[in-house]
Amino acid sequence: MVNILNPAWYSKQVSGVTSSLTAYYRPLFRAGSCKPLWHFMALTSIVMYTATQMGHKQKTIQAVRGDKKKALDEYYEKHGNPHAH
Repeated sequence: MVNILNPAWYSKQVSGVTSSLTAYYRPLFRAGSCKPLWHFMALTSIVMYTATQMGHKQKTIQAVRGDKKKALDEYYEKHGNPHAH
């Protein structure tokens, strides 16, 4: 719990990840491998999909759900709610 509040812990984590990625990707770049390109394209796709879902589609989905709930409430008001015992 103490680590969450300590900025040095975050700095240490970032430096560890950076050195890990450097050790993995540097030989691949030097060898001319296409693997880093595929990893970058996959990461870009995941980030774009997530941003689209959170930024646009989720609002649309919630709006449709709200419309359906409103319509169902109006229907139950007219015809009675079968689930209300």
